Order: sequence, then C-alpha cells, then structure tokens
Amino acid sequence: MATIAATSSGTAAASELLAAESATANTRNEAGAADRFLKLLVAQMQNQDPLNPMENAEITSQMAQIQTVTGIEKLNTSLGSAVTQISAMHNMQGAALVGRDVMLEGNDLALDDKRVAYGGFELDTAATNVVVAVLDAKGNRLYTEDQGQMAAGRHTFELGPLSEAVARQAVSFSVTPSNGVGKVKSIPLMHDRVTSVVAGGSKLMLELASGINVPYSQIKSFH
Repeated sequence: MATIAATSSGTAAASELLAAESATANTRNEAGAADRFLKLLVAQMQNQDPLNPMENAEITSQMAQIQTVTGIEKLNTSLGSAVTQISAMHNMQGAALVGRDVMLEGNDLALDDKRVAYGGFELDTAATNVVVAVLDAKGNRLYTEDQGQMAAGRHTFELGPLSEAVARQAVSFSVTPSNGVGKVKSIPLMHDRVTSVVAGGSKLMLELASGINVPYSQIKSFH
C-alpha cells in the first residue's frame, strides 16, 4: 500500500511539473513575441524620415496590435479547450440515447409483434378530420382509419391490430388531413430505435434499427 501511495504522489508531482513547464513556455513565447515586435518598432522609429516622423496615433496603433495578437492566441487556446469539453459531453449524452425510441421525418411503417402499426404526423393547421392509411410497396391502400378532428401540431397514431395478410404487405403509411375546405399540409413522422451513436466532427450521428444513420438534429422526439 505504501508503494502505491508513493507512486500516485510521484505521478501527481510529475503532472504538476509538466503543467508548470507548459505555462512557463507559453509565457516565454508571448514575451518573446512582444519583445520582437517592440524591437522592430524601435528600429522603425530610429530610421524614420525626420521630415516625416511617425504620428502618435500610428505608434499607439502598432503597440495595440501586439496586445491584440497575444489576446487572440489566449482566446484560441481557451476556445480549443471548450470545444474539447463540449465534444466529450456530447459523446456522453449520445451514449445515453442507445435503446431509445425516436420519431423523425419519414413514412416507414413500424409494426410490433401484435401487428399494431405506429407512426405520427405534424399538422400546419387544425384539421376537421385526418385519415391514416397503410400502404404496400406500390403505394396501394391496404387499410385506413379515421383519426377524427385534430389540432395543429404533432400527433401519434396506432392502427390495428392489422390482419396477417395486411401486415405482410405493409411497408409505409400516408396521412390525409382536411378542414372541410381543402387539404391541410402535414409532415409524416416514423418511429425507429437508436442502436448506436457515432460522434464525428461537430455532428452526433445516430444509427437506427432500420439501418439508416441520421444526425441528432433530425430527431423530432424521444420516447
């Protein structure tokens, strides 16, 4: 136990030493850059035309440049650290999404083991009646249900249980809302499940049970 404690202490001391050396190196780099800039400014002033000397405003502007450059370097370092932390946080959040049911744009039909079909839709405006239909691979209607009056916004539906014959052919669904005057604009939403998460660059990609990969931003809701 004593040996372990000593090793941990030595590791911590080494880490502190490396951090201190890194900070010292950064300070030296910044100081070196400032020193070189000032030497160039002094040389410029010594060799200026006596009949056309530099204005005070010009000198002040050049001295401000070195402060701006140094500040930008510090800002870039801070931003780089923040981006790394945000990326790590996204990876942790993404891992928690595996196994979750989701809804996203699309009209693929989801069926459970009892042949109940699931899906959803978004309505731009209220509808006096909404008809949801189960479609085969050619777009033919196999089964329809009236959902009745619906308010504007996001909705889900459950159809069935479907017959075995319909369930074997069902691949997608359609939504037809109306308000007594004409059709209402709608967006179909399909159910799927997150099977894995891939973090790459600035996007968090979700792999779904259907085999497609979508960015996190395309997910409408989690269940």
